[in-house]
Amino acid sequence: MSKLRSRVLVVSLGGTITMTGAARGGVSPTLGAADLLQDLPHLSAVADVESLTLMRKPGASLSFDDLGMLAALLVERLADTDLNGAVVVQGTDTIEETAFALDILVQSGKPVVVTGAMRPPQAAGCDGPANLLSSVIVAADAASRSRGALVVLNDEIHAARFVRKGHTTLPSSFRSSHGPVGFVVEGQARFAFPASTAPGPRRESKGRFAPVALLSIALGDDGRMIGAHREAGYKGAVVEGLGAGHVPANLAPLLGDLASSIPVVLTSRVQLGPTLTQTYSFAGSEMDLLERGLISGGSLGSAKARILLALLLGAEATSDEIRSAFDASAHS
Repeated sequence: MSKLRSRVLVVSLGGTITMTGAARGGVSPTLGAADLLQDLPHLSAVADVESLTLMRKPGASLSFDDLGMLAALLVERLADTDLNGAVVVQGTDTIEETAFALDILVQSGKPVVVTGAMRPPQAAGCDGPANLLSSVIVAADAASRSRGALVVLNDEIHAARFVRKGHTTLPSSFRSSHGPVGFVVEGQARFAFPASTAPGPRRESKGRFAPVALLSIALGDDGRMIGAHREAGYKGAVVEGLGAGHVPANLAPLLGDLASSIPVVLTSRVQLGPTLTQTYSFAGSEMDLLERGLISGGSLGSAKARILLALLLGAEATSDEIRSAFDASAHS
């Protein structure tokens, strides 16, 4: 009996992978999903692919509404028993946020792979075709099931909850705190770790995102923006602190006051490593801030912490549920 061919849905949102030359110079997103797949070598040997162009935007212009619409589409389509997995194509600027949101919102167990390109199609050594082919290979593979959302670029397979963009231009830009979970080798997905039954923080949600501010702290910050964010109507805030989760001493009471009215999550601007919880105790340290009511973001970077908090608040989670979700993310 012949083996049934895999079916994969490719959804394009835009990004560098879809960009061609613009009249004013530079590039802008013009290509759709079908254009990307048209000349992809060896695709027919991998899977039957359906293409859908949802929008043509650069990654920086994607919105919470876009992510909610995308997640709802994938939940609906992956319920189709004939569909093995999905690939989302988008700009690399916000891949880590989209992938993490889909990791939370799309719980079918079928592979959801997010990819893009660091170089546009007309550039020498453009990486888009290879990234897209590798992503379809991963999405079509049964070994990719029950791993949460995945990010595939440069023949590396990353877990959405760990991956970050680490360079502005290199094709090898994406890296994970725990390293890739697998690789694409000789046209096959090869995973270094078994599938996880608990890929990350999850809860029932309809994809509603509440407005959450991102407060990036730097040396000499006087805190004048802290009150302004609350007055602007944000429902929560994520603090991108220094080092292991520190702020200038003069900001500590201001952040404590903010945390008394809305949830405030503490993260770090450092790319690798967790926010600490019980090492430093000086004014403005992580211990001081947590005692003032801030919530530890654990190993989540600020961008992903903001996604998680926005979804939790959008689902009207209680204070205890929010703390529990971030505690779970710290240990996942």
